[in-house]
Amino acid sequence: MAKLGFLGLGLMGYPMARNLLRAGHRVALWSNTLSKAKQLAEEEKGLACESPKQVAEQSEFVFLCVGDTKMSEEVLTGENGVIEGAKPGTVVANASTISPSASRAIGEKLGAKGIQYLDAPCTGSTPGATAGTLTFMIGGEREVYDKTKPFLEAMGKQFYYCGGPGCGLEAKLTQNLILSNIMQAFNEGIVLSTKAGIDPELMLEILNNSAAKSGLIAYKAPFVFKRDFTTNFSTKWMHKDIGLALDSAQEQGVPLPLTSLTHQMFQAAISEGYGELDMCSTIRVMERWAGVEVKGK
Repeated sequence: MAKLGFLGLGLMGYPMARNLLRAGHRVALWSNTLSKAKQLAEEEKGLACESPKQVAEQSEFVFLCVGDTKMSEEVLTGENGVIEGAKPGTVVANASTISPSASRAIGEKLGAKGIQYLDAPCTGSTPGATAGTLTFMIGGEREVYDKTKPFLEAMGKQFYYCGGPGCGLEAKLTQNLILSNIMQAFNEGIVLSTKAGIDPELMLEILNNSAAKSGLIAYKAPFVFKRDFTTNFSTKWMHKDIGLALDSAQEQGVPLPLTSLTHQMFQAAISEGYGELDMCSTIRVMERWAGVEVKGK
Protein backbone atom coordinates (compact mmCIF):
# COMPACT_ATOMS: atom_id res chain seq x y z
CA MET A 1 0.00 0.00 0.00
CA ALA A 2 1.60 3.22 -1.20
CA LYS A 3 1.28 6.62 0.48
CA LEU A 4 -0.33 8.83 -2.15
CA GLY A 5 -1.83 12.30 -2.27
CA PHE A 6 -4.44 13.86 -4.52
CA LEU A 7 -5.20 17.56 -4.97
CA GLY A 8 -8.36 18.84 -6.66
CA LEU A 9 -11.65 16.95 -6.38
CA GLY A 10 -13.75 18.34 -9.22
CA LEU A 11 -15.57 16.47 -12.00
CA MET A 12 -12.36 14.67 -12.95
CA GLY A 13 -10.34 14.66 -9.74
CA TYR A 14 -12.97 13.16 -7.46
CA PRO A 15 -13.39 9.88 -9.39
CA MET A 16 -9.63 9.72 -10.13
CA ALA A 17 -8.80 9.94 -6.43
CA ARG A 18 -11.57 7.47 -5.64
CA ASN A 19 -10.02 4.96 -8.03
CA LEU A 20 -6.65 5.27 -6.25
CA LEU A 21 -8.38 4.58 -2.94
CA ARG A 22 -10.26 1.61 -4.36
CA ALA A 23 -6.97 0.21 -5.64
CA GLY A 24 -5.98 -0.16 -1.99
CA HIS A 25 -3.68 2.82 -1.56
CA ARG A 26 -3.58 5.24 1.34
CA VAL A 27 -4.56 8.59 -0.17
CA ALA A 28 -4.35 12.01 1.48
CA LEU A 29 -6.96 14.32 -0.07
CA TRP A 30 -7.30 18.06 -0.53
CA SER A 31 -9.74 20.24 -2.43
CA ASN A 32 -10.52 23.95 -2.44
CA THR A 33 -13.88 22.82 -1.10
CA LEU A 34 -12.91 20.96 2.08
CA SER A 35 -16.28 19.22 2.26
CA LYS A 36 -15.41 17.26 -0.91
CA ALA A 37 -12.23 15.92 0.68
CA LYS A 38 -14.12 14.99 3.85
CA GLN A 39 -16.89 13.30 1.86
CA LEU A 40 -14.49 11.17 -0.20
CA ALA A 41 -12.40 10.37 2.86
CA GLU A 42 -15.50 9.13 4.64
CA GLU A 43 -16.78 7.14 1.66
CA GLU A 44 -13.50 5.42 0.80
CA LYS A 45 -11.41 5.62 3.99
CA GLY A 46 -9.08 8.36 2.78
CA LEU A 47 -7.44 11.12 4.76
CA ALA A 48 -8.86 14.64 4.39
CA CYS A 49 -6.25 17.40 4.65
CA GLU A 50 -6.55 21.15 5.08
CA SER A 51 -3.74 22.20 2.71
CA PRO A 52 -1.61 20.89 -0.17
CA LYS A 53 1.37 21.12 2.20
CA GLN A 54 -0.33 18.70 4.56
CA VAL A 55 -1.03 16.30 1.70
CA ALA A 56 2.64 16.40 0.66
CA GLU A 57 3.78 15.64 4.20
CA GLN A 58 1.74 12.41 4.07
CA SER A 59 2.73 11.30 0.55
CA GLU A 60 5.43 9.67 -1.56
CA PHE A 61 3.56 10.44 -4.79
CA VAL A 62 1.26 13.45 -5.21
CA PHE A 63 -1.27 13.67 -8.05
CA LEU A 64 -3.34 16.70 -8.94
CA CYS A 65 -6.08 17.71 -11.32
CA VAL A 66 -6.99 21.37 -10.98
CA GLY A 67 -8.57 23.90 -13.29
CA ASP A 68 -5.79 26.07 -14.70
CA THR A 69 -2.18 27.20 -14.60
CA LYS A 70 -2.65 29.63 -11.73
CA MET A 71 -4.24 26.96 -9.55
CA SER A 72 -1.38 24.56 -10.29
CA GLU A 73 1.18 27.19 -9.34
CA GLU A 74 -0.66 27.97 -6.10
CA VAL A 75 -1.09 24.41 -4.86
CA LEU A 76 2.40 23.29 -5.88
CA THR A 77 4.72 26.24 -5.27
CA GLY A 78 2.60 28.76 -3.33
CA GLU A 79 2.11 29.33 0.38
CA ASN A 80 1.17 26.07 2.13
CA GLY A 81 1.83 24.35 -1.19
CA VAL A 82 3.34 20.97 -1.93
CA ILE A 83 6.82 22.47 -2.13
CA GLU A 84 6.65 23.32 1.59
CA GLY A 85 5.69 19.81 2.72
CA ALA A 86 7.24 17.34 0.29
CA LYS A 87 10.40 15.42 1.15
CA PRO A 88 13.23 15.12 -1.39
CA GLY A 89 12.44 12.23 -3.72
CA THR A 90 8.69 12.85 -3.69
CA VAL A 91 7.08 12.57 -7.13
CA VAL A 92 4.46 15.06 -8.29
CA ALA A 93 2.36 14.09 -11.34
CA ASN A 94 0.20 16.94 -12.60
CA ALA A 95 -2.84 15.73 -14.56
CA SER A 96 -4.10 19.29 -15.06
CA THR A 97 -4.08 20.88 -18.52
CA ILE A 98 -1.93 23.98 -18.08
CA SER A 99 0.64 26.07 -19.94
CA PRO A 100 3.61 23.92 -21.02
CA SER A 101 6.11 26.71 -20.35
CA ALA A 102 4.60 27.37 -16.90
CA SER A 103 4.68 23.65 -16.19
CA ARG A 104 8.38 23.52 -16.99
CA ALA A 105 8.95 26.44 -14.61
CA ILE A 106 7.02 24.63 -11.87
CA GLY A 107 9.13 21.55 -12.44
CA GLU A 108 12.33 23.58 -12.09
CA LYS A 109 11.17 25.08 -8.77
CA LEU A 110 10.21 21.70 -7.40
CA GLY A 111 13.42 20.16 -8.71
CA ALA A 112 15.48 22.67 -6.76
CA LYS A 113 13.97 21.11 -3.62
CA GLY A 114 14.64 17.55 -4.78
CA ILE A 115 11.02 16.95 -5.81
CA GLN A 116 10.52 15.07 -9.08
CA TYR A 117 7.84 16.33 -11.45
CA LEU A 118 5.83 15.02 -14.40
CA ASP A 119 3.28 16.74 -16.58
CA ALA A 120 0.63 14.05 -17.02
CA PRO A 121 -2.52 15.55 -18.59
CA CYS A 122 -5.30 13.12 -19.35
CA THR A 123 -8.26 12.77 -21.67
CA GLY A 124 -11.50 10.86 -21.41
CA SER A 125 -13.70 13.40 -19.61
CA THR A 126 -15.81 12.51 -16.59
CA PRO A 127 -16.96 9.08 -17.87
CA GLY A 128 -13.33 8.02 -18.36
CA ALA A 129 -12.33 9.32 -14.94
CA THR A 130 -15.20 7.41 -13.34
CA ALA A 131 -14.46 4.15 -15.17
CA GLY A 132 -10.70 4.41 -14.72
CA THR A 133 -10.15 4.37 -18.48
CA LEU A 134 -8.40 7.72 -19.00
CA THR A 135 -5.60 8.25 -21.51
CA PHE A 136 -2.48 9.91 -20.08
CA MET A 137 0.17 11.86 -22.01
CA ILE A 138 3.42 12.12 -20.06
CA GLY A 139 6.24 14.64 -20.12
CA GLY A 140 9.32 14.46 -17.90
CA GLU A 141 12.12 12.05 -17.06
CA ARG A 142 11.42 8.52 -18.27
CA GLU A 143 12.60 6.86 -15.07
CA VAL A 144 10.25 9.02 -12.98
CA TYR A 145 7.38 8.07 -15.27
CA ASP A 146 8.26 4.37 -15.01
CA LYS A 147 8.00 4.34 -11.23
CA THR A 148 4.79 6.42 -11.29
CA LYS A 149 2.98 4.38 -13.95
CA PRO A 150 1.68 1.64 -11.60
CA PHE A 151 -0.40 4.27 -9.80
CA LEU A 152 -1.56 5.90 -13.03
CA GLU A 153 -2.87 2.48 -14.04
CA ALA A 154 -5.52 2.73 -11.32
CA MET A 155 -6.90 5.77 -13.18
CA GLY A 156 -6.26 5.04 -16.85
CA LYS A 157 -5.81 2.42 -19.54
CA GLN A 158 -3.64 4.08 -22.19
CA PHE A 159 -0.32 5.81 -21.58
CA TYR A 160 1.92 7.72 -23.95
CA TYR A 161 5.36 8.88 -22.94
CA CYS A 162 5.81 11.99 -25.09
CA GLY A 163 9.27 13.21 -24.10
CA GLY A 164 10.81 15.75 -21.76
CA PRO A 165 9.16 18.37 -19.55
CA GLY A 166 6.10 19.96 -21.16
CA CYS A 167 5.76 17.38 -23.93
CA GLY A 168 2.74 15.67 -22.39
CA LEU A 169 0.98 19.02 -22.29
CA GLU A 170 1.89 19.86 -25.87
CA ALA A 171 0.30 16.55 -26.93
CA LYS A 172 -2.83 17.20 -24.88
CA LEU A 173 -3.24 20.72 -26.28
CA THR A 174 -2.85 19.40 -29.82
CA GLN A 175 -5.61 16.88 -29.18
CA ASN A 176 -7.95 19.50 -27.74
CA LEU A 177 -7.15 21.91 -30.57
CA ILE A 178 -8.37 19.28 -33.04
CA LEU A 179 -11.42 18.34 -30.94
CA SER A 180 -12.56 21.94 -30.60
CA ASN A 181 -12.20 22.60 -34.31
CA ILE A 182 -14.18 19.43 -35.10
CA MET A 183 -16.87 20.59 -32.69
CA GLN A 184 -17.09 23.96 -34.41
CA ALA A 185 -17.17 22.33 -37.87
CA PHE A 186 -20.04 20.10 -36.73
CA ASN A 187 -21.91 23.08 -35.30
CA GLU A 188 -21.71 24.91 -38.61
CA GLY A 189 -22.48 21.90 -40.78
CA ILE A 190 -25.42 20.51 -38.83
CA VAL A 191 -27.00 23.96 -38.47
CA LEU A 192 -26.67 24.44 -42.23
CA SER A 193 -28.22 21.06 -43.09
CA THR A 194 -31.01 21.47 -40.54
CA LYS A 195 -31.86 24.92 -41.88
CA ALA A 196 -31.98 23.37 -45.37
CA GLY A 197 -34.55 20.82 -44.19
CA ILE A 198 -32.43 17.71 -43.65
CA ASP A 199 -33.30 15.65 -40.57
CA PRO A 200 -30.39 15.96 -38.09
CA GLU A 201 -30.41 12.25 -37.24
CA LEU A 202 -30.23 11.37 -40.93
CA MET A 203 -27.34 13.83 -41.36
CA LEU A 204 -25.50 12.18 -38.47
CA GLU A 205 -25.99 8.76 -40.06
CA ILE A 206 -24.51 10.09 -43.30
CA LEU A 207 -21.53 11.52 -41.42
CA ASN A 208 -20.99 8.27 -39.52
CA ASN A 209 -20.84 6.36 -42.79
CA SER A 210 -18.54 8.71 -44.65
CA ALA A 211 -14.98 10.02 -44.55
CA ALA A 212 -16.31 12.78 -42.25
CA LYS A 213 -16.93 10.26 -39.45
CA SER A 214 -15.72 11.50 -36.07
CA GLY A 215 -15.72 9.75 -32.73
CA LEU A 216 -16.33 13.08 -31.01
CA ILE A 217 -19.38 13.88 -33.13
CA ALA A 218 -20.78 10.35 -32.92
CA TYR A 219 -20.70 10.76 -29.13
CA LYS A 220 -21.77 14.40 -28.78
CA ALA A 221 -24.46 14.71 -31.47
CA PRO A 222 -27.12 12.62 -29.67
CA PHE A 223 -26.79 14.93 -26.65
CA VAL A 224 -27.34 17.94 -28.93
CA PHE A 225 -30.41 16.29 -30.47
CA LYS A 226 -31.82 15.65 -26.97
CA ARG A 227 -30.92 19.23 -25.94
CA ASP A 228 -28.97 17.71 -23.06
CA PHE A 229 -25.96 19.93 -22.32
CA THR A 230 -25.06 18.31 -18.99
CA THR A 231 -21.36 18.89 -18.43
CA ASN A 232 -18.81 16.22 -19.22
CA PHE A 233 -16.24 18.76 -20.44
CA SER A 234 -17.28 22.37 -20.05
CA THR A 235 -17.15 25.10 -22.65
CA LYS A 236 -15.04 27.29 -20.36
CA TRP A 237 -12.34 24.66 -19.85
CA MET A 238 -12.10 23.86 -23.56
CA HIS A 239 -11.88 27.59 -24.26
CA LYS A 240 -9.03 27.76 -21.75
CA ASP A 241 -7.23 24.88 -23.48
CA ILE A 242 -7.62 26.46 -26.93
CA GLY A 243 -6.08 29.62 -25.50
CA LEU A 244 -3.14 27.62 -24.14
CA ALA A 245 -2.61 26.06 -27.58
CA LEU A 246 -2.60 29.52 -29.16
CA ASP A 247 -0.08 30.73 -26.55
CA SER A 248 2.18 27.76 -27.26
CA ALA A 249 1.88 28.37 -30.99
CA GLN A 250 2.88 32.00 -30.55
CA GLU A 251 5.93 30.97 -28.53
CA GLN A 252 6.95 28.58 -31.31
CA GLY A 253 6.06 30.80 -34.26
CA VAL A 254 3.26 28.55 -35.55
CA PRO A 255 0.17 30.23 -37.11
CA LEU A 256 -3.19 28.70 -36.09
CA PRO A 257 -5.81 30.68 -38.07
CA LEU A 258 -8.68 28.17 -37.80
CA THR A 259 -8.09 27.63 -34.09
CA SER A 260 -8.12 31.37 -33.48
CA LEU A 261 -11.65 31.58 -34.91
CA THR A 262 -12.81 28.57 -32.89
CA HIS A 263 -11.45 30.27 -29.76
CA GLN A 264 -13.64 33.29 -30.50
CA MET A 265 -16.70 31.11 -31.11
CA PHE A 266 -16.23 29.40 -27.76
CA GLN A 267 -15.87 32.86 -26.19
CA ALA A 268 -19.17 33.83 -27.81
CA ALA A 269 -20.80 30.80 -26.17
CA ILE A 270 -19.34 31.76 -22.79
CA SER A 271 -20.59 35.34 -23.28
CA GLU A 272 -24.08 33.97 -23.94
CA GLY A 273 -24.01 32.03 -20.65
CA TYR A 274 -22.93 28.56 -21.73
CA GLY A 275 -19.50 28.48 -20.06
CA GLU A 276 -20.41 25.95 -17.36
CA LEU A 277 -22.33 23.69 -19.76
CA ASP A 278 -20.82 20.93 -21.88
CA MET A 279 -18.84 22.15 -24.87
CA CYS A 280 -21.48 20.78 -27.25
CA SER A 281 -23.67 23.67 -26.03
CA THR A 282 -21.55 25.94 -28.26
CA ILE A 283 -23.91 25.01 -31.11
CA ARG A 284 -26.49 27.33 -29.58
CA VAL A 285 -24.55 30.35 -30.86
CA MET A 286 -24.84 29.15 -34.46
CA GLU A 287 -28.47 28.16 -33.91
CA ARG A 288 -29.37 31.63 -32.71
CA TRP A 289 -27.57 33.27 -35.61
CA ALA A 290 -29.29 30.99 -38.14
CA GLY A 291 -32.72 30.98 -36.47
CA VAL A 292 -32.96 27.19 -36.24
CA GLU A 293 -32.72 24.55 -33.51
CA VAL A 294 -31.00 21.21 -34.12
CA LYS A 295 -33.32 18.74 -32.41
CA GLY A 296 -34.05 15.03 -32.77
CA LYS A 297 -37.46 13.50 -33.25
